[in-house]
Parts: sequence; structure tokens; C-alpha cells
Amino acid sequence: MVDNRYATALVIGSVLSLLATVYLSVAVGTQHWFQYSSPPAKQGVNVSVLKEDFVNCEFDEKTWSEKTYGSLFRLNGTLGLWWRCIQVPTKSHWYKEPDPKMETTCMSFTLHEQFIPKYKHLGMNYSEENLLRTYLWRCQFLLPLVSLALVFLSGLVGVCACLCRSFTPTFCVGVFHFLAGLCSLSTVCCFRAGVDLLHHYYKPPQGVEGSMGWSLYLALISFPLQMMAAALFLWAAKSHRKSYTRMTAYRVA
Repeated sequence: MVDNRYATALVIGSVLSLLATVYLSVAVGTQHWFQYSSPPAKQGVNVSVLKEDFVNCEFDEKTWSEKTYGSLFRLNGTLGLWWRCIQVPTKSHWYKEPDPKMETTCMSFTLHEQFIPKYKHLGMNYSEENLLRTYLWRCQFLLPLVSLALVFLSGLVGVCACLCRSFTPTFCVGVFHFLAGLCSLSTVCCFRAGVDLLHHYYKPPQGVEGSMGWSLYLALISFPLQMMAAALFLWAAKSHRKSYTRMTAYRVA
């Protein structure tokens, strides 16, 4: 028999785990991790050329990064783990209208682009490889996938525990959620540190302001939810083991 307190802890922990998984999945799939607020383009600026450079230019810092980052900075760009986007006027080759209707153009990062090296000086004047930025970028791509995999694995362990009618695997479920929470927090930290280093080597133009987006906050919210779920699972496993040991000792006595 399972005490009602332990059953309640398992239910609440499962709900928190589900919410954390949904938040993290939405965050990984959206592009609003970091966003730039650009001033209105000057008269005569050919936005279509900037858009074409953004769409056709490969995301390769070794060859030419100014086309990619320049478009992000000047066209209200947003940056995510898998996407980069800009906003351009819908039917205007030249930025003349005071308040044109805007549309969002997004490009996804390929698997190859997720692992390409980063450099200390961007553009044509690049120098040696920046190992810190390189591994921060790779970690921000891999860690959320590891976090989701750990939650999925903990779900499988929980299902096996229910089928076997055993409370022992609950401890493993709590440990998996704890590690998943650390991976979620590390993802946010790696992304934020990578953006700060990017701005250190490639400063945004004057008047361009950058801020964290709602996708990053969703990933950040998933961290305490996973930690609370882990705490509930670990508490339930530990308390149930103590109660079971005491009851066994009482029956033997």
C-alpha cells in the first residue's frame, strides 16, 4: 500500500514534470531567445538587399558574418537555438513608408552550422578560433536535448515502476529530473554567455538595443519546475523506504 502523502507527491511531481517538458520544448522550437530593437531604417536603405544577404549568406563566421549579424541588428532580428529571424516590410523594396506592414523571415540553423567554430574577430578580419564561444554554442544546442531525453527516460522508469508495483525506481526518477533541471539551467547560462561574448567581439550599431525574449524565460521557468518535481520524487522515495523499513521491523518484532 502507498500512503496518500506519497501518492499526492507523485501526482504533483508528474504534473510539474509535464509542465517543465512543455515549456522547454516550446522554448527550444521558438526563436525568441534574444531579440534586437532596431531604430527605423534611414531613407534610401535597400531592405531587400539586406534580406537577400540574410537569406542567402551562409552562417559561417570564417568567411563573412557581417551580412548575417548586420541584418539581425538592423532589422529587429531575433535569435534562438535553432532559428534566426528578421522583420522586413511586406511589399516595399525601399524603406520609405513611415509605418509599413512588417513580415518575419526566418532561417534555421543546420546541424552543420550548430557545430562550426566561432572566431574572436568576426567578418573578414577574423583571427584565431574562440574555443569558449565554440563550446558554449554547442552546449546550448545539446543540453536541452539531453534534458528532454532525461525526462523521457524518467517517464519510462516511472511506467516500469507502476507495472512492477514497486516504489524503489522513484529515486531514479528524482535523480533524472534533478539532472534535467541542471541541463535546462546550463542551457540558459550558455546561451546568455555566448550572446555577451558575441557582442564583445561584434558590437551592435548605435541605437540598437538587445533584450532577452520570452523563449529564454520559458526555458528558465522549466528549471525550478524540474527541481521541484525532483524534490518531490526523492522525498517520496526516501520517506516510503523509511516507512517500509520500520513496518518490516515492527512485524518481525
